[in-house]
Amino acid sequence: MKNANTTSTTNTTNTADNPSGRSGQGGQSDTGSLTDRLNQAQPYALGLFRIVVGLLFACHGAASLFGVLGGAMGGGTIPAGTWPGWYAAVIQLGAGVLVLAGLGTRSAAFLASGSMAYAYFKVHQPESLFPLQNGGETAALFCWAFALLVFTGPGALAVDRLFGARVATGSTTRRTNEDREEQGTPVGAA
Repeated sequence: MKNANTTSTTNTTNTADNPSGRSGQGGQSDTGSLTDRLNQAQPYALGLFRIVVGLLFACHGAASLFGVLGGAMGGGTIPAGTWPGWYAAVIQLGAGVLVLAGLGTRSAAFLASGSMAYAYFKVHQPESLFPLQNGGETAALFCWAFALLVFTGPGALAVDRLFGARVATGSTTRRTNEDREEQGTPVGAA
């Protein structure tokens, strides 16, 4: 009788710690292991985000400069040197390609974010306050997406990481576990 109460108490404690009542291996909840897997995939998700945003941004610039993909505003190109459209297109193409490749990501993203903030406040916002009303959703989304990349860095699959890995390999000092975790490299990896 005493053993039955002990087992019941143990099950109650596990249920209280894990509201779903399910447990993974060793009594760990399934949620904890999912969170760990998502955390390990975070640099790759960030890298994919960077690649997609950079590609879309570069396509805007290429359309305006070269008339590809439908051209600028429904067709054609922007005449060279016109302010601000041609300069914005050059920034879109250049910064988009750099962000796509992950080369100088933070600097390129900073420039791209600023250009989209300028586009929003100078072109769209005077029409109306909200992006949905003034057609500035794209400018606002690009602005905030690039601002995010300024703070997070390029994630995985970036040219910056290749240069960083060569420098770290050639040096005699080893990175600490904290440095590896900040870069998204598992602590046990060499």
